[in-house]
Amino acid sequence: MINENEWLVVGLITSPHGINGKVKVKSLSDFEERFIKPGVRWLQKENEFPAEIELTSGFKQPGKETFIISFKGINTRNKANKLKQYKILVKTNILPKLNKEEFHLMELVNLEVKILENKEFKIIGKVINLENEKNNLLVIQLLKNEKRVLIPFVKEIVPLIDIKNNFLIITPPKGLLEL
Repeated sequence: MINENEWLVVGLITSPHGINGKVKVKSLSDFEERFIKPGVRWLQKENEFPAEIELTSGFKQPGKETFIISFKGINTRNKANKLKQYKILVKTNILPKLNKEEFHLMELVNLEVKILENKEFKIIGKVINLENEKNNLLVIQLLKNEKRVLIPFVKEIVPLIDIKNNFLIITPPKGLLEL
């Protein structure tokens, strides 16, 4: 299911930090080493093709989900400011290994969405995207009307995910699918 020619957005550059070319990054990943460990990363502006860049150092801001990082060749505030709103990407074929019950968020895309209705599971749509700018949300396209709905990705609403069998189960609060 993971394609080696696809990209995964792991962070968003929000602003320059200081005067020496450092940038502040909002993490969209559970793997801190993506922003700390030196090595090759890829940056993408809007929908342009990703460009390779070398991360030289980084650290997590205490008590926050943001990192301060440095890239090779970016050594002034002006250069750092030009990277504002760039996405930091990794290739999907080099994702970290996970434990048995874990999964990568991108693996949720294209899963069938089921609900329990009249004591039977009914397919109501499929996951077509993820929104994680502020909160983790599943974008689900409903079968009955092609409408797209946002479902909070929390255990209470998405209690079961079965990557192997290509589905997840939701228990939405009354009215959530009608929004």
